[in-house]
Amino acid sequence: MKRIRITREQSKNLTRQRLLDAAQTVFLKKGFNATSVENVTEAAGYTRGAFYSNFCSKTELLFELLRREHEAMQTDLQGILHIASACGNGAERALRHFSRLRRDNRFALLWIEARLLAARDPQFQARHNAFQREKLEQLTDHIREFSVRAGTPLPLPAEALAIGLMGLRDGLHLFNMIDPESVPTGLAESVMAAFLGRAVFGRDATVNGCQADSDVLQSRVRPDRRNAI
Repeated sequence: MKRIRITREQSKNLTRQRLLDAAQTVFLKKGFNATSVENVTEAAGYTRGAFYSNFCSKTELLFELLRREHEAMQTDLQGILHIASACGNGAERALRHFSRLRRDNRFALLWIEARLLAARDPQFQARHNAFQREKLEQLTDHIREFSVRAGTPLPLPAEALAIGLMGLRDGLHLFNMIDPESVPTGLAESVMAAFLGRAVFGRDATVNGCQADSDVLQSRVRPDRRNAI
């Protein structure tokens, strides 16, 4: 069988992607500060030279990981909007996208690492904050679009709902990762679905056949924690 040869550019892109994948794995296992460039290159099977021909620093690598995750999320949302245009209703898919926690926990950890770094590194903070504002602006636009397609007025400005949605999701990720017994994945996802369903689509939310109304949420909370929620 004839061996397929790849171009120099394709080889460089492949090396870059493997370094990113390896960095994500090592960052999640060891933490950003405890990870060295050697840890990343060893996990990817490359040399330091290969690393520095693709990234100027470990910080740059982290930023590219965040950008890659964000671009994937934007692709998902654009797909939801496309389906909404074709079928007339993207609410269910939007709820599933924003509510799922388990798949995204690895990305939540990366964002925690990035925020800790931003708190200590003014140069990284400037890039992180610009990226964060970009995310908020895009999410705001999506919330407006979903509201228009659902035909429901927003109870608050879209900008405020975007901040609330991001803050709620980040907080639930953290609770679920650290204390999954108190905030299991199903409960956290129901809270997310309820917020998005009521605030954006103006109705109780149903995700994967499970209605996230107040009665269902109350039944999922341990009796000794209901008053706290």
